[in-house]
Amino acid sequence: MLTIKDAQDCRYDLLSLGEIMLRLDPGEGRVRTARQFQAWEGGGEYNVARGLRRCFGMRTAVVTAFADNEVGRLIEDFILQGGVDVSHIQWVPYDGVGRTVRNGLNFTERGFGIRGALGVPDRGLTAASQMKPGDVDWDHLFGELGVRWFHTGGIFAALSESAAELTVEAVKAANKHGTIVSYDLNYRPSLWKAIGGHAKAQEVNRAIAKYVDVMIGNEEDFTACLGFEVEGMDENISSIQVDSFKKMIGEAVKAFPNFKATATTLRTVKTATVNDWGAICWHDGAFYEATYRENLEIMDRVGGGDSFASGLIYGFLAKNDPDEAVNYGAAHGALAMTTPGDTTMVTVAEVEKVKGGGGARVVR
Repeated sequence: MLTIKDAQDCRYDLLSLGEIMLRLDPGEGRVRTARQFQAWEGGGEYNVARGLRRCFGMRTAVVTAFADNEVGRLIEDFILQGGVDVSHIQWVPYDGVGRTVRNGLNFTERGFGIRGALGVPDRGLTAASQMKPGDVDWDHLFGELGVRWFHTGGIFAALSESAAELTVEAVKAANKHGTIVSYDLNYRPSLWKAIGGHAKAQEVNRAIAKYVDVMIGNEEDFTACLGFEVEGMDENISSIQVDSFKKMIGEAVKAFPNFKATATTLRTVKTATVNDWGAICWHDGAFYEATYRENLEIMDRVGGGDSFASGLIYGFLAKNDPDEAVNYGAAHGALAMTTPGDTTMVTVAEVEKVKGGGGARVVR
């Protein structure tokens, strides 16, 4: 079992560190031909905090930064609608043009059939990417207010050298105060390219990994970010692939004995709108596999992994049981992909229904 602080001793069940962008969604169309967009908010680390608050009713907050203009305030309004505490957001004066600081945009197509989902981020010079060590009073957050679980990931760490340094500072502080740390490796080659590429990704992620309790990532993440090779892996899940992944996790936990749990989704991409979907979690020497769902129909796959992570974390916070955790994660991720946008639109009752084997019969 994980040693998790009691809820009554902490202000927050979960705190996340990451960048939050304005997502602009052309719906069923393409970015290149769109005449209108629907606006959402989204960001890998934030999506976890929002999922825990909106679906599972837990107390969450986010540490991030915005340029103080109307776009930043729009994103804040979305965050407020999700119920996530905004009191630790840093506001940076806007220069009127965006030469020195701005807010991130993410143009995202959902994909359909043989056309995959497509993201076009526009996040240079963002306020969050310019955050640096010393900007956040971690001792106040973890020591005085109290946080049961801290979540961040490889997307934020890849935004800049200073963001990577801030991430290391944050996980060290969380460790110092006995807060559980989870980290989603979320390898994105395009983000690391400007600050040192693959070699820098491994350097930064291995430095962070020394302070992580629950490591989340697929086989590509573990290979690219931490350097653990595995044979026989491809995009199609099979019993051979799962066995190979288990062997790789065995090597990872030997190298990082601080890992108390690791988890990944298992996905076979048949089309952009039909996937097979499952998940696996290692904890205390044993593996736990979620129900594997074949031919899962998907409306919008973006954020499915983040919703898996929030369900997994809920399972540990509420039950402290790895089998419950991985099944909450897999069910929540599956449901989140049936609605548009990065973030969850489902209830804990719906998650528990699917987790328990419930089907899609009409609810009256």
